[in-house]
Amino acid sequence: MIKEEKEKLVRQMLIAIGENPERPGIKGTPERIVRMWDEIFRGYDETKKPKVTTFMNGEDGVDVDSMIHDKGTFHSHCEHHWIPFFGNYYFAYIPNPKGKILGLSKVGRVVDFYAAKLQIQERLVSDVVKEIEAALTFEKINKDGSKEIIKPLGIALTIEAEHLCKTMRGVKKKGQMRSTKLTGVLKDDIKSRQEFLNWVNKNDR
Repeated sequence: MIKEEKEKLVRQMLIAIGENPERPGIKGTPERIVRMWDEIFRGYDETKKPKVTTFMNGEDGVDVDSMIHDKGTFHSHCEHHWIPFFGNYYFAYIPNPKGKILGLSKVGRVVDFYAAKLQIQERLVSDVVKEIEAALTFEKINKDGSKEIIKPLGIALTIEAEHLCKTMRGVKKKGQMRSTKLTGVLKDDIKSRQEFLNWVNKNDR
């Protein structure tokens, strides 16, 4: 859809809610909204997907075998009401000694990319974990010719967000929703899982 068609659609939306698209304060709004859509819904454009930089574990002389954490903020839009939800993400993974490690600045970029479309929180968590796991997974050919799939030992992501579709409409109750996705030892090993969840709870303030 071309820019002019998008602007016409916004004008029709303004009329639908009872607004006058020709009044001075609103006249430039369709063009502004279309420009905003290109920014906040860039997740539909695969060409804007960030490249997840990885490095072989130990190639710099340091073998990483412990849990690595990252946290940050995000903004998205609920696919049911097209209203923002926003909050914090808490990410951790345990690298495979024979595998790859992340450039951690990329975690936030992946979160932002998948958040930049109409979403539900549960899918957002799953999308991010799948993307990062894929970037860290590769096939290794051993000296005897056998093949081995090398994956991170575990990945964990918790997202906690306030949903304006709950806060400003409907029940009108302020609160946050928490969603978590765990893989590998961070799912199956109680001690590792608890270490991650304790870190999330400590930082959730």
